[in-house]
This record gives sequence, C-alpha cells and structure tokens, in this order.
Amino acid sequence: MADAQFTVRAVGRVESPLRTRAEAPKQGDEGAPGAWLVFEPEVARGLRELAAGQEVLLLTWLDRADRGVLAVHPRGDLARPETGVFATRSPDRPNPIGLHRVTILAVDGLRLRVSGLEALDGTPVLDVKPVLPGSAER
Repeated sequence: MADAQFTVRAVGRVESPLRTRAEAPKQGDEGAPGAWLVFEPEVARGLRELAAGQEVLLLTWLDRADRGVLAVHPRGDLARPETGVFATRSPDRPNPIGLHRVTILAVDGLRLRVSGLEALDGTPVLDVKPVLPGSAER
C-alpha cells in the first residue's frame, strides 16, 4: 500500500463533561450531554451562516482510540460475533475519524453549543459540514 502524505489539522476542540470512554454513550442519541465546540480564531470566517437549530455533520479525531484494532465485538458485547471495524462504529480503528450528526443549539462567537455529541472533552474537531436537504430542495 502506498504511503500517502497529507496533513490534517484540528480547527477546534470539544468541551464536554464526558472525560472518559466509560462515561460516554456509544452513540450521541443515547443520552449524550450538551457540549461546546470551540474553534480556533483563524477559522472564524468558516463559521458564518451556522445557526441554532441547524443540523451538521461533525468530523473529529478520536485521539484516545487504539489505532491497531481491526476487529471488535460490536458495542463491546462479547455475545456478538467479532466484526471488522469498517463494518462498525467503533472508535478504535486505523484512522480514528469520528462522524457525528449533531444539532446546533447556540452560536457564541467561536463557540457552538451542540446536542447529541458523545465525543470526549478535548477531542480535536477536524471539520463541520451541513446536513443537506433532499435532492429536490438543493
């Protein structure tokens, strides 16, 4: 496999009451507390037009993941058969990119308050993308 060289940089970080993986729900819609996304000043222009009530896709770098894991028991349930990580939502994977569908609750300068985020406090934010409406509405 060719070793592609590229750079990804964090544009912000998560501020959350969740400090450990044991505290975090498996998915954001399973009781995740509200959290703040705090962005770097140099990306401020990129936050324009984001508003409370909007759904967005948040990409994070799951910095506490085990990058050597290729197979897991889904949801940590040993009764379930071992499954390749690419067929699961496990945070442990070769490139631990988190994908989260969240709702913006408030915008305060370089900070977005969101619901439905199971990421841990300090998790690097890589990108934010809008949830697109149906193709007829684009």
